[in-house]
Amino acid sequence: MHEIRTGSPDGARADFEKMLAQLASATNPNVRMIAANPGDWGIDAFAGDLGGAITVWQSKYFMPITTTNQSQQIRESLANGLKAAAANGHTIERWILCIPSSMDGPATHWWDGWKKRQEKTHGIVIELWDETKLVKRLQSPEGDQVRRAYYEPFTAPAAPANVSEAFRQGDPVPSGRTVTLLPPTSGLSEEEFPGLQRKVVGPHAGQSAAENQSGPGTLIGQWTPYDLEVHPAGPIMSSSRSGPQRRMLPGYVRREHDEIIAEAVEAAAEGQSRMVVLVGSSSTGKTRACWEAVQPLAEAGWRLWHPFDPTRADAALADLQQVRPHTVVWLNEAQHYLGDPRVGEQIAAAVHALLTDSERRPALVLGTLWPEYARQYAALPTPGIADPHSRVRELLAGRTLTVPEIFNAPALTAAAQLAVNGDQLLAEALTRTANSGRVTQDLAGAPELLRAYEHGSPAARALLEAAMDARRLGVGLHLPLTFLTEAALDYLDDSDLQGLGDDWAEAAFAELARTVHGKQAALRRVQSRLLRNAPTAGLKYAGPAVPVCRLADYLEQHGRTTRRRLCPPASFWQAACTYLTVPDDLSALSQEAEVRFRLSWADRLRHRAADSGSATAILELALLRDNSDDPAGAEELIRQAAALGNLFALEELARRRAQAGDYVETESIALHIANQGNTRTLIELGQRRERDGDYAGAERNYRQAANTGDAEALVKLAWMRRKAGDKSGAEALYRQAAEAGDPFALRNLAWMLQEAGDHAGAEEVALQAADQGNTFAFRGLAQNYERGGDYARSERFYKQAADAGDAEALRGLVVMWARSGGQSITDEVARQAVDSTSARAVRELVEVREQAGDRAGAERLAHRAANSGKPEVLLALSLMRAKAEDHTSAQNLARQAVEFGDTRALRELAQMREQAGDWAEAERLAHQAADSGDAFVLRRLAELRLKAGDRASAEHLAQQAANVGIRSSWGAFSVLVHAESRHLLRTMWPYGLDPDGAPTSEERDLTP
Repeated sequence: MHEIRTGSPDGARADFEKMLAQLASATNPNVRMIAANPGDWGIDAFAGDLGGAITVWQSKYFMPITTTNQSQQIRESLANGLKAAAANGHTIERWILCIPSSMDGPATHWWDGWKKRQEKTHGIVIELWDETKLVKRLQSPEGDQVRRAYYEPFTAPAAPANVSEAFRQGDPVPSGRTVTLLPPTSGLSEEEFPGLQRKVVGPHAGQSAAENQSGPGTLIGQWTPYDLEVHPAGPIMSSSRSGPQRRMLPGYVRREHDEIIAEAVEAAAEGQSRMVVLVGSSSTGKTRACWEAVQPLAEAGWRLWHPFDPTRADAALADLQQVRPHTVVWLNEAQHYLGDPRVGEQIAAAVHALLTDSERRPALVLGTLWPEYARQYAALPTPGIADPHSRVRELLAGRTLTVPEIFNAPALTAAAQLAVNGDQLLAEALTRTANSGRVTQDLAGAPELLRAYEHGSPAARALLEAAMDARRLGVGLHLPLTFLTEAALDYLDDSDLQGLGDDWAEAAFAELARTVHGKQAALRRVQSRLLRNAPTAGLKYAGPAVPVCRLADYLEQHGRTTRRRLCPPASFWQAACTYLTVPDDLSALSQEAEVRFRLSWADRLRHRAADSGSATAILELALLRDNSDDPAGAEELIRQAAALGNLFALEELARRRAQAGDYVETESIALHIANQGNTRTLIELGQRRERDGDYAGAERNYRQAANTGDAEALVKLAWMRRKAGDKSGAEALYRQAAEAGDPFALRNLAWMLQEAGDHAGAEEVALQAADQGNTFAFRGLAQNYERGGDYARSERFYKQAADAGDAEALRGLVVMWARSGGQSITDEVARQAVDSTSARAVRELVEVREQAGDRAGAERLAHRAANSGKPEVLLALSLMRAKAEDHTSAQNLARQAVEFGDTRALRELAQMREQAGDWAEAERLAHQAADSGDAFVLRRLAELRLKAGDRASAEHLAQQAANVGIRSSWGAFSVLVHAESRHLLRTMWPYGLDPDGAPTSEERDLTP
């Protein structure tokens, strides 16, 4: 609002300061402002006498969110104020920081600790007036006049009735932003609009466009939102009213996440590189939010690059290194880039290189993801198992932003105002969604799409279900029509199948191509861009284009939910083997066939994928060779996969060569991997050499990793110096690692000083780390002292870490008190620890209470944890009770964990009910778990039934588990090593299952 009032960020800052002075004056007498001449003594407004004690209000216009990036400015503001007070003879007894936004989690963590330290050091009171506090004060009777003066809404002037009047010859050309907002109301034809965009954007392109002319991308103003996959929302007649219809978008309603994207765009406009990935379900407005966000950059001549041809991943990998400054990299549906099994990790490394390359700054990377992909990439790997998303996880850390599925009350109010002002699309959508708030989904056509599926012809439904199964089992976005036509046959019953005419497929595709509300089609034909755009240099076109179509996003998600327990029929697998040609599609389907124990189809698809060039399939064949005691054959296949650039294959080859003692080739491979941004293999080689006593070789490998920017390698080098007795060298390396971003380096340095008896030095290092927002050193010292039995020192350091905002330190302190018996723990302290620590930490607190015999106290803490989003603590307590043979309490607690949404509790509760003889309830719980994608419970129940001699029931449950897909933490290769599940299923069906669930009658050769 301040920027709208004043027209610029600088004006907004000054306007915000004046508002604060008036708001402070409304509730405090004698408030005055200090003019900057040349400085302001670190005061924006104050109350009191400058010859005595004063209260200071310090304004910082941080928008749209306050992060730790602004912490230094806050430190300097207080320091400047205290310095000026000492020099000019007054004292600050109360210092109030005023910001118009809210702090994010890390910033809040830092503020709470910093505030306590400064209050203790300087003897002053420090307060925060943030967005919440300011709104409360402005809504109070005292602040009402200030609110009216600064925040009352105003009405913008109406736009000309005839847009052509706004573009008369000789008049100033409007801004690109103005032109971007024209389509819904201008009456311009779709043919006229791009020309007007080019006219406007051209004069504004300036130097940045010239700088970008050799890089990928096109001026933002030359894109339409539909080119970038924004869902159209409805038709509007052309200006002649009898001409062709064109697509349009409703007015845009800004929500909380838009402010955060705007901050990234503003930073990019000021010369910094930024990345934001919006996470949300289908049709929640993610892509539209990105489109709206980049419009200010259009006026500055920025370019936008949407890597697409011949595949998204190949195009991105080929040209990311060519991106020039002032370019927006558009990664809509980022799973097709970052989740690509061949090059996803390389793309993540290339994006990271772009963001950190000062020569290519500024760049802005915008992406979107569905929640399931975001969770998959963020999940930590199982120890000892290859990490398929390490670079992706690092890249996305701190760069994702959740888009809510529904409009909250302020958003609905804003949408209603747009509707009142003439936005017909929003007006119609609000009549259907006023109660649900699912405005964007309605605008994207979700209800009508579902109706087209549920009430379509049998042939149309069969095509949609084949498409749903293809997408949920891992086939790419573009589905060949020939594949769907053949796959659909077994989705029809005999009557419908016999009733098909010769042109049934054409008629069904035409039916599904009809748009709903002029927006989307259930299954639409996709024209290949290869027909219009030249392929990116260096990429080869794989073959002739075939007609393809794309399933609507909403129906894809609907299929993932409603068809989760179903295995596709035989026609699906046959069509896949016959008509699919993309290696990754074939490989994904081979894995899905395997987890469903359709072994014959898995074998055929795996070989087809390997023959087509899938590194993942080749690696699976290598693992099968290993299982057949053919390590030489396995290594040869691994070399084939490595030659395709597969990171896992390269790592596995390096591991095998290291085990064989061939460190020369291992190092060569490790350096190759490091050049792609992954230094793990180099560090592992260094550790192996260190264990072998080859310290020179180990140090060389660590330095090679450090030279690529790996801070962990510096910590390894410091440890070597420490073991060699070179304490000063170790300290220098630890500090270098800390500066490079390793969060544990200063902790390790503090430990080194502590072990040497330099307790003062260790505490000084911990204080330095805490001042930088890192409390690991304090907590690490506390843990060391606790292990050594020095509880007094341990308590002091735990408290210092907790005072600095470290919730885990509070947990450690409480657990230490309980185990040492040195101090009783009040319920209030325990509750504080539960509210602020991780689930793992809370489990320890609950266990301490349980072991001390305080069962009621343990349950109170577990319930409090569940209410604060940690239901797994209830499950942990349930397992403690089960171990103590208190089965009634264990089952009650497990049920409560299920009610709080912990699907893992379903496993335990189902087994408890099975063991109690309640088979019906056990099966109900198993099916509930299967609906969330977890077939383990069904498999486990089948195993118990088989042991009890009920083979028929066991086979029924095992088949249901197989239809869902039995997976484990091994990821892509779980099907080849999950011996326990395979043993059970092999016991029942030695040759696997057919798609319809019947046992396969003949074993195929499943080895390469």
